[in-house]
Amino acid sequence: MNRAAFFDVDGTLIEKPSLERRFARALWHGKKLSVRNCLAWLKEALRLAPNGLASMFEGNKAYLREIRPTGLGASRVASSAPFFPDALECVAQHALHGERIVLVTGAPEFLAQGIAERLRRELAKRNIRPEIHVCATRLEEKDNLWTGRILGPPMFGEAKAIAVWWYAEKWNLNLAESAAYGDGAHDRWMLASVGKPVAVNPDSRLRVAAQRQRWKIVDWRREAPKKVKLAKMIPESAP
Repeated sequence: MNRAAFFDVDGTLIEKPSLERRFARALWHGKKLSVRNCLAWLKEALRLAPNGLASMFEGNKAYLREIRPTGLGASRVASSAPFFPDALECVAQHALHGERIVLVTGAPEFLAQGIAERLRRELAKRNIRPEIHVCATRLEEKDNLWTGRILGPPMFGEAKAIAVWWYAEKWNLNLAESAAYGDGAHDRWMLASVGKPVAVNPDSRLRVAAQRQRWKIVDWRREAPKKVKLAKMIPESAP
């Protein structure tokens, strides 16, 4: 039976602030962002404002305009974001059940790839080597510089559900037996796409939706997980 586990990243696998916010902060401290970049972001935010706050932030990468992608310390940013211990245990259990792991995140793709690589290394320490795929927001480049635009839709909201359906068709997944994990209201479409949705550290809107839909709710924190509870951390999926 083909199954997969779909994970949001920010606030679900790793602690907040988000990967992108960490990266923007590193750019600022490294003097890679100029006032011109900030004004470009503000101008784009105003343009996107009629579409809502999520579009203003998730779909707005104008602050990266004319920045060269190399030499920015992106790997250090990805390495600095702590995993929730329970999240690592959860991913490991899905992998041990032979399920594909997919990170579905609004973070820029190159940052999400850094998290995927860290996951591979962490699981390799346990002699677990699963398939880990990344579905994230892609940035447009021209002449080896970011343009400040994105390729395709930003990976948030309903786009995450579309991604789940795309993988389901590609791999012939049984979505009724697959799981998804997210922490925010904009993850609810992804969670609703599978038979085993889990709200992780949910914000108030997602908590209300999860309670209404009777989805599993878990609270993952920085402290080490209790092994006696590991069997309860993921929805039942093994035969």
